[in-house]
Amino acid sequence: MIRTRALVSGGSRLRRMAPLVLPTAWGAVAVAWKYGCPLARQQGLPMRITTSVVFLTVGIGLIVGVRHGLVRELARVRAIATATQQVLLRPPPARLDGLALAAGQLSASRGAVVGGDLYEAAATPYGVRVVIGDVRGHGLAALGAVVAVLGSFREAAHDEPELAGVLRRLERALDRHLRERARDEHPARSGTAPEHPVAEEFVTLLLLEIRPDGRLAVFNCGHPGPYRLGSAVERLTVGEPLPPLGVLPLPAVLTPYTAARLLPGETLVLHTDGAEEARDRRGRFFALDTALAGEPGEPPAALVRRVHTALLHHTGGRLTDDVALLVVRNDRIRVPAQPAESGLRRPRPAPSSHR
Repeated sequence: MIRTRALVSGGSRLRRMAPLVLPTAWGAVAVAWKYGCPLARQQGLPMRITTSVVFLTVGIGLIVGVRHGLVRELARVRAIATATQQVLLRPPPARLDGLALAAGQLSASRGAVVGGDLYEAAATPYGVRVVIGDVRGHGLAALGAVVAVLGSFREAAHDEPELAGVLRRLERALDRHLRERARDEHPARSGTAPEHPVAEEFVTLLLLEIRPDGRLAVFNCGHPGPYRLGSAVERLTVGEPLPPLGVLPLPAVLTPYTAARLLPGETLVLHTDGAEEARDRRGRFFALDTALAGEPGEPPAALVRRVHTALLHHTGGRLTDDVALLVVRNDRIRVPAQPAESGLRRPRPAPSSHR
């Protein structure tokens, strides 16, 4: 095993050094020609021009070789980072238990695919469960909390029969993450003040369960309410908000809000606050409700692309916070009411005695 690793490591180093082989060889030839060839030491303008051309060629070769190696290394690092980020914040399936879904995120950190926003959807025996959240701050510094919350949701959504149990599992996972952060940031360990102190970290969260009849069960932990698109664009009522996770402990009794429904053909748009707080150069906020208005039954993926395009146009491509959208359209067929059945079989007519 050790020998194999050494061979792989050696092969990787050789691949990185390959672009420098030819310029280095040219440089060695130029130095040998300059100091070992009698013609190179002759005085005169033609020989000086020749020497300058040789060394200029070597210099250009070295620059091109180094640049080519750096470009290849950068492409490799970007490919690894993109794959890692897509595993962390993977796109939801296009269809899930009769629902059409799409999601997307715009990160405020240049070059990052994910940041401080999170979302996930899972089909469970208890209904389709969906989470969207926003870690305080943005960019790569918030990834630890994103990993903790998403990892817990992906397990708890299938294990917990009650939605309240899922929320408590998310709270415990975040608490563990914050305790570990606090231990690592202790002056005895770090020696420097952290850029994003753990005492200031919390997560706003919207946790939903979409049941087979379209009824919603919702917990809102300080997160912006979703929009429901049907005959009009309306802000959906999701009950009294709970405190964000990491600020205060959850109440002893948790009861989800269950008075809202998502009827067949209607669309639910979940978002983070970066979508409504984005501003243009004049300081005007982005009108998310206006951007959501479109053709009825618009595919979720097309809706996400259209809103992202409008958002980038509004801000001129300069985002100050991460923006996440998760769109769910109810494609389940409404079953018409069936006439009630008595549950009794009609008796068969007695066979006739006449032949």
